[in-house]
Amino acid sequence: MKSPRWISDPLPPSCTPDQLTRILVAPSGGYYEMPSTSYDEVYPNIILGDEQTAMSIPTLRRLGVTHVLNAAQGKNRNLYFVNTSSSYYYDSNIKFLGIEAMDTTTFPLHLYFQRAADFIEEGSSSGGKVYVHCRAGISRSAALVIAFLMIKRNMPAQEAVRRVRAHRNIIPNDGFLRQICDLNEKLSLERNFRSRGIP
Repeated sequence: MKSPRWISDPLPPSCTPDQLTRILVAPSGGYYEMPSTSYDEVYPNIILGDEQTAMSIPTLRRLGVTHVLNAAQGKNRNLYFVNTSSSYYYDSNIKFLGIEAMDTTTFPLHLYFQRAADFIEEGSSSGGKVYVHCRAGISRSAALVIAFLMIKRNMPAQEAVRRVRAHRNIIPNDGFLRQICDLNEKLSLERNFRSRGIP
């Protein structure tokens, strides 16, 4: 005997990469645009930007940056890495977190979502400012800021993407969008369990 249809059909996903892509391209009429600025404050005390600004300590000081998250830490410029470390910012009293992420659809950026979110929260909630960057400030770093908004500000993926996109043109790769949707599912389940008193 066949199971009833409602038992065998899974619930539709709470978000899809295609849906997030439509949110990203909607403001520009259906296509991606590169940012016109080196950096933008995309959420209070969170600045998303490129490597040039990250390497300019005078600019970071002027912006009031207290924390830097490099989502592209590494020495190989051919892999679009940015070679900074905690010692680079030591004399400036800027706290640093480096993640050696590659901007490829197969890179498991989700492994760093929680760590990055904790670091951004530490900086932004303590009266400081966090500068989050990769090479261009559009894919790796943008995905980490979106994950932060989902984990720490309880935003669904769609709202988090909209919030960042409203302030900066971003282009997270499809693999990162898929991982953001997976995070959305996970957080939705956790909230659902908590609301029903299930630990």
